[in-house]
Formats: sequence, C-alpha cells, structure tokens
Amino acid sequence: MGESFRKVKGQLFMNGRESQRLLRGALLLTLAGIISKILSAGYRIPLQNLTGDIGFYVYQQVYPVLGMAAVLGLYGFPTAVSRLAVDVKERGYTISLRGFYVPVFILLTGFSSIAFLLLYINAGNLAALVGDPELSKVYRWSAFLFLLLPITSVLRGTLQANSQMEPTAFSQVGEQLVRVSLIIIAAVLVSLHGLSVYTIGSAAVFASAVGAGAAIIILAFFLAKQKPQAKGEAVVPWLYMGKTLLMVGVVAALNHMVLLTLQLADTLTLIPALREYGLSLTEAMEAKGVFDRGQPLIQLGTVLGSSFALALIPEISQKRVRKQWEAVQYEIQGALLVSFYLASGAAVGLITIFPEANILLYQNDNGSTTLQILALSILLCSLSVIGTALLQGAGAIKRTASFIAIALLAKWAGNLVFVPWWGIAGSAWATVISLLLLCLMVYSSLTREFPGLKFFEKIRWRTLLAALTIMVIYLIIMEMLLPARWLDSRVSLLFYIMFVSCSGGAFYLYILVRGHAFTEEQLHMLPLSKLFIHIHRGRKIDGQK
Repeated sequence: MGESFRKVKGQLFMNGRESQRLLRGALLLTLAGIISKILSAGYRIPLQNLTGDIGFYVYQQVYPVLGMAAVLGLYGFPTAVSRLAVDVKERGYTISLRGFYVPVFILLTGFSSIAFLLLYINAGNLAALVGDPELSKVYRWSAFLFLLLPITSVLRGTLQANSQMEPTAFSQVGEQLVRVSLIIIAAVLVSLHGLSVYTIGSAAVFASAVGAGAAIIILAFFLAKQKPQAKGEAVVPWLYMGKTLLMVGVVAALNHMVLLTLQLADTLTLIPALREYGLSLTEAMEAKGVFDRGQPLIQLGTVLGSSFALALIPEISQKRVRKQWEAVQYEIQGALLVSFYLASGAAVGLITIFPEANILLYQNDNGSTTLQILALSILLCSLSVIGTALLQGAGAIKRTASFIAIALLAKWAGNLVFVPWWGIAGSAWATVISLLLLCLMVYSSLTREFPGLKFFEKIRWRTLLAALTIMVIYLIIMEMLLPARWLDSRVSLLFYIMFVSCSGGAFYLYILVRGHAFTEEQLHMLPLSKLFIHIHRGRKIDGQK
C-alpha cells in the first residue's frame, strides 16, 4: 500500500513538473514572439528612411513570400512534426534517424521542392500579376528559401515533441536578429552607393536565408545534446505522415498569418488597382510604399494590445485540459478585456497624433489621412489575434484557418472594388472591413465554444468613452500648443511624441483603472501592477467613504 502511494505521489510530482515545464516553455515562446514582432516592426522605419517609399514598396512586395516561408518553418511544419513525434512515442516506439527523421525529412523535402519549383518557374508570371515585371528576379531568388524548411522544421518539431520550447524561442530571436541586421546594412549600402532600389528585395531574400542558417545552427546545437538513436523501425505509414505534415502544417501556419494574408492581398492586387484608378506605375509604387508605412505601426500596436493577453493562453489551455471551465472563461474574458482596452487606446491615440508621428518616422506627412483610417486596424487586429489564438487553444484549428481565409478573400475583393473608386484610401477601408468580418466570425465562434463568455457585456463603455475623450482632448490641446518650428526638427518631434504618448497613455490608463474597468486579477497582467492596484483600491475606499 505504502509503495503504491509513493508511486502515485511520484507520478503526480512528475506530471506537475512537466506541466510547469510546458507552461514556462510556452511563456518563453510568447516572449520570443513579442521580441520578434518588435524587431520586425522596428527595422522597417530606418529601411524606409534609407531607401524611400519606392524602396520600401519593393521590400513589402516580396515580404509576404518571405513571411510565409518563415511562418511555415517556425509554426506550421514544426507543429506537424511534433504531432507525428508524439504519435510515435505514444505507440511505445523510439524516435530514430531511420524510422522517423529520414522519412519526415524526405516528405518535407518533397513538399518544399514543389513550392520551390512553382515559385521559381512562375516568378515572371507573379511579377506580371502584381504589376511590376522588375520583381521577377527577386521572386525567383525567394523560392530558394523553401528548400531550407525541411531542416528547420524537423529540428524544431522534434525538440518541441520533447517539451523543449527553449530551442525554438532562441532560434526565433537569433534568426530575426541576423535577418534585421543584414537588411539594415543592405539599406545603408543602397542609400550610400545609389544602388537600384530592387537590390533591397534581393538583399531581403539573402538576409532571410542567412537568418534561417543561424536558426539551424542554434537548433542543431540543442539536438546534438540528445544524441538521437540511429536505427529504428518506421512505425507510422508514409501516407499518414504526408497527410499530417501537409494538412496540419498549412492549417497551423495559416493561424499565424492574420496580418500577412492581408499584406499578400495588397501585394497581388494594389498596383493593378491603383493603375486602374489612374496612377502611373511610379505613382502607384510610391502610393503603395506610403500605404505600407502603416504596417509597422499596426504591428507595434497589435503587440501592445495582445501581448499581455497572449501570455495567459498557456494557463488557459492547461485549465481547459483539467476541465476547469469557469476559470477558463474568466481568464479568457480577462485576456480579451485587457487586449480591447489597450488596443482601443493605442488606436485612438495614434489616429490623433498620426500627422506628427508620420513626419517623425517617415520624414513627411504623406498619406496621413489614409493611414489614420488604417490605424483602426490596431484594435481589430489585436482582437483578431487574441481571438484566433484562443480558438486555436480550444482545438478549433481548421475553423480558425477558414475564418482567416474568408478574411483574405474579403480583403482581396475589397481592394478590387474600392481602390479603383477611392484610390489608396480604398485599400485602408478594405483592410478595416476584412478585419471587422474576421472579428465577428471569431467572437461568434468563441461564444459558441464558451457559452458563459460575456465579453461585450463586461466592457465598461462609459468609463472607456470618458478615458478616450479626455485623452483625445489632451492630445489636441498639446498639439495646439506645439510650436511650428518643432515640425522642422525630428529631434524635437521625437521628444514631443514620446512625451504626449506616455502622458496621454497614463491619463487614459488612470481613468480606466480609477473607473473600475479592470479587476485586480486583470491588473496583475500589466506592468506597474502594484501602482495600478493601489489606484484601483483607492476608488473602492472613496466609494466607502
């Protein structure tokens, strides 16, 4: 009896340690994702400053291809490989080179080779489709990135199957650091030596390849410690392997491509639609480059709005497995509310100060009105990202992927209809409408998945409206007090933007906290949580008095 008790106790201890390890690993992956997003958004600003709007346009035209390859190698195929590895272990077999690594690698090489050939052969047709034949060479070079996917996917997938998330996190940040550094160096060379702006496209492909190489080195270092077994029997049928790798890999990747799919629609449709609107090719390229200024700002705003909420997802998933439904719904509600409040403030604040921010970041205020419309995407994209992540954690992976595909089609159709009428502003409205549609689908599905979820009912609309109004009035007054000479100096604008952003954000958060928009548990998700909780409790004390 005592021996049995010790065994059960030991098993529970091991399970607890495993759960803690998984939670730490998932949080580390979330942190790595946030760092990567900040890097990905930040380097675009000096890139545009150095190469101009046309150089930025060239980069953004090739970026969706680079992004798709990166997402497949980081999330898509590794998820499928990890699932296969877990299947093999559950059957009582050992992961071996001959029985697992080699078959999976061969199948992934087959899929990647098909993608490579399709893009390489049709690079000219793709360039013609997007309306710029000069891009054919860049697209042809970008095809080679797909040939690296089998290596990174097998390494990441097998390590994740062993509950080792650290290698994926370190390799993700390392890959991004190398890629960003090389792209900035290339932009400097283009600017100093007057090279063709299309050089930045080829340089971006090269930087992505070198970054992937750095990730492979980091991952191989971790895998070498495990010394995988060489011999072993292939226990999973090749057909099942192939179907799992393809279906799970593509669906899992699509769930991480909300912004990327919309950028893909812009890449394929915007230049031809702007030509139909009446712009020349050069004017259309410049307009697309100006429009793309909004992408890093949306990315940064989305990180601000969703990062704290996304950090809760591992814990939510863990409680869902334990069937603690009331706790799951409460934490989902908290994650959504934090994301909604932060993203609302970021979107409205950015819209208010956008002309000055545009001059600060991009040296002029071209396209400010269009980009103010696009800034609405910060709120919608933040809600979409956290909503799709929650649905994915609930197991609705295919359904979530279908929602993103529908949003892509809506954006595509919106560009074709609105841009010939309204020019580049039409694309901004198409983005907003497609993201709104995605939000409606996602939250309708979340409500069905978690019937007790009362997200919109829990929003304190009066407090939110008061906080937004006071913040906007404050920002407008500060703008009226801004000396005209400050607009001529980017250094002066930098201090002004930093000051009004921080002070305006502080006013906004203070009113929300003072107005009881958050619970104390939700405030723990924020930085300076002790200060916010003190303000929150002060409201209670005042009420009692």
